[in-house]
Amino acid sequence: MRKRIWSCAGQLVDEKGYVSPVDLLVKIERITKKQVEDWRFKRIPYLEQVTDGNLSKMKFILNELREFGKSAKLKSSQTVYVSWGKGPKHRLRFSKSGDPSIETTYSTHYVLVETKEPIKETEPKAQNTHSF
Repeated sequence: MRKRIWSCAGQLVDEKGYVSPVDLLVKIERITKKQVEDWRFKRIPYLEQVTDGNLSKMKFILNELREFGKSAKLKSSQTVYVSWGKGPKHRLRFSKSGDPSIETTYSTHYVLVETKEPIKETEPKAQNTHSF
């Protein structure tokens, strides 16, 4: 399972420039795009309610994603998930308990950080030859 998680996470980074737990769960077929949409429109109270697998399996997947992010030197980025649709926007829950550490784990994206090549000087620096 670890190999599949890392492979799918790598594919998502290649496609999008980042990987999120929600996208990974869809890619490894633990939830469907329809279930994510239903959750985003508040038809499902919390995402874990519809995931395929028990909570220890979800914890394993999330831990592997975090390890993948560290290994690939991706930047972790906290993302706020709010409901879609008409009316006031509400912060969405991932877990039944709403435990802050669990919610943080689910809402952390791992982003590819582009490293910029140092600018090469094409012309030598002009030397100041004036003497005062």
